[in-house]
Amino acid sequence: MLFLYSLVLTIGFLLMLPLFLMRREKYAAGFRQRLGNYPKFELDGRPVIWLHCVSVGETNAARPLVDAIRENFPAHRLVFSTTTKTGQELAHKVFADKTDAIIYFPFDFKFSVRKALANYKPSLILLMETEIWPRFIREAKSNGSKVAIVNGRLSERSVGRYTKVRPFISRVLADVDLALMQGQNDANRLMSLGINSSKVSVTGNIKFDVSVDPNEAELTQMLDLRFEISNNRPLLVAASTHEREERWLLEAYCSLDAAIRPRLMMAPRHPERFDSVAKMVDEFRNDPACEGTDYSFVRRSEKQAASDGEKDVILLDSIGELRAAYPLAEIVFVGGSLIPHGGQSVLEPAAAGKAIVTGPYTHNFEEAVRVFLSNNAIIQLSELPDEAVVDELFMKISDLLESDERRNELGRNAASVIKANRGATRKTMEMLSRLK
Repeated sequence: MLFLYSLVLTIGFLLMLPLFLMRREKYAAGFRQRLGNYPKFELDGRPVIWLHCVSVGETNAARPLVDAIRENFPAHRLVFSTTTKTGQELAHKVFADKTDAIIYFPFDFKFSVRKALANYKPSLILLMETEIWPRFIREAKSNGSKVAIVNGRLSERSVGRYTKVRPFISRVLADVDLALMQGQNDANRLMSLGINSSKVSVTGNIKFDVSVDPNEAELTQMLDLRFEISNNRPLLVAASTHEREERWLLEAYCSLDAAIRPRLMMAPRHPERFDSVAKMVDEFRNDPACEGTDYSFVRRSEKQAASDGEKDVILLDSIGELRAAYPLAEIVFVGGSLIPHGGQSVLEPAAAGKAIVTGPYTHNFEEAVRVFLSNNAIIQLSELPDEAVVDELFMKISDLLESDERRNELGRNAASVIKANRGATRKTMEMLSRLK
């Protein structure tokens, strides 16, 4: 079965090769490493822990975990990997002085995986949020590495796909030594795929352990000074938005009464969309669908100007700065949730004590959203046809803007949920210590 998997992976890789070549800016940076060509890692006898995260979201979530690894395993070296370029950029920004190497994760071919494992010789491999790579896990086990899933989550949609190849996935999971899952539903789904229940524990969501980094506080102050947010109208942050969501948000924003209209900071999830979103935002000012007066617009990446403090719409086209913007917001809309993507994390704005609005599609964070809803700590839109989304956004946002009491209540409740659910990192460390 592993041979068939490798064959399908090879065919898929060859079919995707033209895309890799056409989008070199996105893929070229890590292409050689992903094929197994890594800088020489000088082994010095100390055991190595390899922590893998996919992209920006997982890298942000790993902050408390990285700190805990350093504290609990001081005699170990730490290698940190990501799959995406944006994940790499953030990792170099926040973990440069906390890791011994920051690399791209290898393609799941035998030759590239073996070269990566031979170069770093990890004794313990941590896969963040259920990254199941069959060849990597098999080769790691063959090399004597312990393999653990940490902060694991598994949606109904994902388990449905895995169920189609359950015998194969069950064999892969047999090589996993420990699976530390966010919630009981995640644990049950993983066990339904065949992993031994004795290997599975529920430790909670590490993202609840998020804390403010001193460097982020400085960045918050810098954003505040440049855009004069504290001395101006309320700020609505549209976080980690996806295609179509920016347009819907702008339509709702333009419909708001001028007396309560806030400033809007938009942070698209994917950097490759920064330019196209900027073009859309710029052109929408003259669109008949824009009901309000023409708004002014500025990009974070532009050279600072004296008029930045007066701009209505700010495009946060930067990497790793979104968390620093949350303390400045009155309301945060969390994207990836108005479309069937599954939503982005609500935990960072909750930690900042903000009123949060999200769409109906939040299956990527099912357990966390359930907890927030049960504690009156979030507003979630109903599933609606596309033509009704703007009106629903308009109503929810305008209601919050008109009620300081409601915003404050949501923010307090959100912060309380974060506080009550801390501790996943400590539980994770306790479980991992058994694998040493």
